[in-house]
Amino acid sequence: MAHEDKSKIPEHERIHRTADWLPADHRAHRDWLGAQVDAVDKKEDQELHPVLKEFKQLYDSDTRLYMLLTGMFDELPNKKPYNQDPAGRHKQIRDFDHMLAVLNHILTKAPEWNDASKRVGMVGTPVSAVLDWPMGTCSGVAAFMDPQVNAILKKILNVWGKFLTTPASASCLGTDDAGWFSPHGKKCLELVANAEKTSYKFEEMFNCDPKAPNHGFKSWDDFFTRTFREGIRPVAAPEDDSVITNCCESVPFHVVYDAKARDKFWAKGQPYSVMDMLHQDELAEKFVGGTIYQAYLSALSFHRWTAPVSGKIVKAYVVDGTYYSEPLFTTFADPTAHGNTRHIDSGGENKGQGYLAATATRGIIFIEADNKDIGLVAFIAVGMVEVSTCDITVKVGQSVKKGEQLGMFHFGGSTHCVMFRKGLKLEGFPALGGSQNVAVRSQLCKVVKA
Repeated sequence: MAHEDKSKIPEHERIHRTADWLPADHRAHRDWLGAQVDAVDKKEDQELHPVLKEFKQLYDSDTRLYMLLTGMFDELPNKKPYNQDPAGRHKQIRDFDHMLAVLNHILTKAPEWNDASKRVGMVGTPVSAVLDWPMGTCSGVAAFMDPQVNAILKKILNVWGKFLTTPASASCLGTDDAGWFSPHGKKCLELVANAEKTSYKFEEMFNCDPKAPNHGFKSWDDFFTRTFREGIRPVAAPEDDSVITNCCESVPFHVVYDAKARDKFWAKGQPYSVMDMLHQDELAEKFVGGTIYQAYLSALSFHRWTAPVSGKIVKAYVVDGTYYSEPLFTTFADPTAHGNTRHIDSGGENKGQGYLAATATRGIIFIEADNKDIGLVAFIAVGMVEVSTCDITVKVGQSVKKGEQLGMFHFGGSTHCVMFRKGLKLEGFPALGGSQNVAVRSQLCKVVKA
């Protein structure tokens, strides 16, 4: 992404971060985490938020979870990059209780932009930054797959999400170095939205008031779910129902044809497993052998979803899933690694996007297209780590036009998938391997006439 010049990052500090929810420069990540730890350690013991007290009670009362949540810190190697650096500048979270104290500190903070020390970036998923190493240990892998742990994590994230709707959360939207409308922060927002195709200013693209405090946004969530001005993202070929439009402002990740009913989605190649992605829905069988397109959203992007086709909403629901689970091949638990080759991949939660499509919290919407040649289409909005609130805004039985809103992510939304039935021939999908967003409502692909 445009906001970090990765060529200036030393190789040993550079981490591939799909969608840049965390900095590619691991020094910026450590600086941020060290500042949070310092802030907590300098305070007298603070009373935990009730939801964190509940997590503490679960930890104390369940022997198995006590073992796993303790072990995920004990299993971190005492070597670089998992410990603090030789000068002791980058303090680490030491144990479960220390983690709760840091989370307690974060629950009333909105994500800040960071221009500090010329290591530009932002920690867009602060809880993920806290857990970045522990969730990749063997105990961490087991803990973050556990239903009880995920249930309490959902409560914690809901508390934080509620804070992000308050006026206090807009404090990070200023023009200072920690503000998203700092000169560099605003420039990066503009670069991502323009995607090297246009040269609009932020206020020309998005509904806002640049003369008002915080550009008129009332909260962090208000900013995050911002809308485009009329005409900025026109619907491709609105009268041609053979043209399918892009659901999200997103970077292409993968296209697969002849998708299997079930497959080993946790393996390194992350093959798609239709039944698992669609939560064993009775309609899932229609997509076995079909086509799946997946793309991911940037932390700086537009976060609403739109209909790929005109049609009727057949089903729409949210599936609770995991929040901090990573595929095994990105962790110490990698069964294919041996000896010293085992390590934690800091980009695991991003590289595992195919895995997350079958395990993470997700919103599933089935649309019966007006174009009978297209038939049933499935849209899956996939949350990742903090970015797990899938807000569906359409109802079953509702008719939608291509390009109309289906829903949105509140603080996030790492990736999404669109599924097409077996036998439907499509052409013109965006090229893979790039870093620029494909505009929402632009052409995604086209039906091949029989």
